[in-house]
Amino acid sequence: MKNIPLQHFNISDFQEDLINWYHEEKRDLPWRKDQDPYKIWVSEIMLQQTKVDTVIPYFHRFISNFPTVEALAAADQQDVLKAWEGLGYYSRARNLQNAVREVVATYGGVVPDNPEELGSLKGIGPYTKGAILSIAYDKPEPAVDGNVMRVFSRLFYIEDDIALPKTRKLFEAYVREVIDQDDPSSFNQAVMELGAIICTPKSPACMLCPVQAHCQAYAEGVEETLPVKKKAKKQRKVPYVALLIRTPQEEYVIEKRQSNGLLADLFQFPMVPISEIGYDHIESWFYQEYGITLNVKNHAGKLKHVFSHLIWELEIYHAEAEITAIEDQRLKLVPKEDVAKYPFPVSHQKMMKYMG
Repeated sequence: MKNIPLQHFNISDFQEDLINWYHEEKRDLPWRKDQDPYKIWVSEIMLQQTKVDTVIPYFHRFISNFPTVEALAAADQQDVLKAWEGLGYYSRARNLQNAVREVVATYGGVVPDNPEELGSLKGIGPYTKGAILSIAYDKPEPAVDGNVMRVFSRLFYIEDDIALPKTRKLFEAYVREVIDQDDPSSFNQAVMELGAIICTPKSPACMLCPVQAHCQAYAEGVEETLPVKKKAKKQRKVPYVALLIRTPQEEYVIEKRQSNGLLADLFQFPMVPISEIGYDHIESWFYQEYGITLNVKNHAGKLKHVFSHLIWELEIYHAEAEITAIEDQRLKLVPKEDVAKYPFPVSHQKMMKYMG
C-alpha cells in the first residue's frame, strides 16, 4: 500500500469541521434513533442499491415485523421476502436472514463486535462490517462505499479508478488515517451524509460544504471530474412472454423461481423465452415444459425489468387453461384474490393490474 500523503492535511480540524456539521445538519433517520447493531445492520443492507427515501417505509415495516434478531431468525422465508418485496436484490434479504440465524445459533443473539466474526457472516462485506462496527460499537473501522469513495477522491484528489477492488483498499487506508478515534460512529456517518446531500455525483454543493477548505479537488477546480470510474459493460436485453393464465375457477397459475440465482425463491407469472421459440410456439413450448394445455388469448401490455447486467423485455399475454390441479412442483394454482399475498418482483407485481 502506498504511503498516504497527509503532511499538509490538518486531520483534527477536518474531523471537527465535519462532525460539527453532521450534528447540526444530519437527517432524522429511523436507524439513527439508537445504536442498536441489528437495526443498523438491517438499514445498511437495505441501503445497498436503494435510496434513503425508498428505504424508510420498508425499514419501519421490517423492524415492526421482525423487531429482533430472534424474530427474524424464526420467521418463514416467504414472509421475509414479502416484507422485502419492491426493494429488489432479494439475495440481500435471504443472506440477512441466514446470517441472523447464525448470530442466534453461534453468538447467543448478540451481533458480534469482532471484525473477523462479523465479517464471516453471510452478506456482510467490508463496508457493512465497517458500518456496524463503527456506528453501533464505536470502533474506528473504515466503512467505504461509493459515497465515501466520491468524497475522499475529491478531498485528496485521487484519480484511481473506483471500479477496481484495489482502489477500495486505498480509500480504506485514507479513512483509517483520518477517522476520529473518539467518535468513529459520527465520523463515518458524517462522511456518508456529506456524500448523500452535499458532495453529490453531479453538481456538488461546494459552497455549502463544511470541509471545502480541506478539499484538494475544489482548490484545483476539478471536483466534477472525480471520482474516476470506467464504464460498465452494456446490459443484455432478453425478451420474454409473461403469461397471465386463468382457469374457469378464477384461479391463476404462478411459478416459484429456483432457490439460487436471479430473484431466487420469488414467485412470478410463467415466462416463455420468446427468442428461443418465437410467438407461434408458445402453447406447444408450455405443454412440453409444464404438461399444461394453454389457450393464449390477447396481448395485455408490456414492461421492462432492469437488472445491473441485463434487461427483461416482457410482453404480457392473457391465457386460459382448463385445469383443477397441477403436478409440476414449480407451479401453483392460486385464487385471484390471493395472488398478491406471495412475494413477487416489481415487474410481476405491476402485471397484476392486467389480471381479468
